[in-house]
Amino acid sequence: MGSQEPAGTAALISNGRGEYLLHLRDNIPGICDPGAWSLLGGGRDSDEESPEDAVARELKEEAGLVLPDLRAYAVVSAHGPEGEGRITVFVGHWDGDAGEIALTEGVMVHWFPASTLPRLVMAPWARAVIERYERERPEPMA
Repeated sequence: MGSQEPAGTAALISNGRGEYLLHLRDNIPGICDPGAWSLLGGGRDSDEESPEDAVARELKEEAGLVLPDLRAYAVVSAHGPEGEGRITVFVGHWDGDAGEIALTEGVMVHWFPASTLPRLVMAPWARAVIERYERERPEPMA
């Protein structure tokens, strides 16, 4: 893509319990992060599609989610089947039941507390984003 915007998008979604919604990717060749837990998201369809529009489309297509409060958080590098790429990560909030999501891609989604991440097989870039977010987010008010 000729655009300066990253080709990839992802959504770091948390709930009121401080858990993260992770997506178990299919374990098939030719896709990014096969067989690993990662963030929901995907690529922009064209240079004309903004990262904001792409992540909203991907969430709707993959998981039936519409999250109006998504905001850009970071741009990260990731290694995929086509080499090194960049991903715009958005953060959002959703308190729904992961078991009710009808995925169209991947194996499943599940809520995980950050303390569980070291035990999961995860996309390295997704783990790094969550760890960074955990360090940077403000403490909840008492």
